[in-house]
Amino acid sequence: MADIKVGIVMGSDSDWPLVQKACQTLDKFGVGYETRVISAHRTPEVAIEYSKTAEERGLKVIIAAAGGAAHLGGVLAAATVLPVIGIPVAGGALNGLDALYATVQMPSGVPVATVACGSAGPTNAALLAIQILGTADADLRKKFHDHKEELKKKVAAANEKIQSC
Repeated sequence: MADIKVGIVMGSDSDWPLVQKACQTLDKFGVGYETRVISAHRTPEVAIEYSKTAEERGLKVIIAAAGGAAHLGGVLAAATVLPVIGIPVAGGALNGLDALYATVQMPSGVPVATVACGSAGPTNAALLAIQILGTADADLRKKFHDHKEELKKKVAAANEKIQSC
């Protein structure tokens, strides 16, 4: 297993089916990660300790997935200098809009990069983490270049398929 560089934290184990997409993307790129269930509201001291010790444990980026009030990303960002990427988890009465607002509306000085609600969010969070890590890792950056080329090929193939109809 690669060195653990990304911490993936979710507010509840019910977020796991969605968060697995981030894990699969990091696996594809060979980026090591760890996963934890930590609640910003039910275990705030654990969240703060996790975040405060993340840098000394070798993490470079933290991904935080949470629904509802979705304060997890902000709590983690408040206690670290590492980049934090928030995944607002859709669900509940507001279908994720509350989580999106809670994740994206951070006060000045406590940034949390925020990706989409829904199934694209975890993949994009992992890709953003890879891009961040790639600024200091030429091999990883090359893998990301290759990934972008694959995306172009898929679009070209889809276009060719449609044009031949």
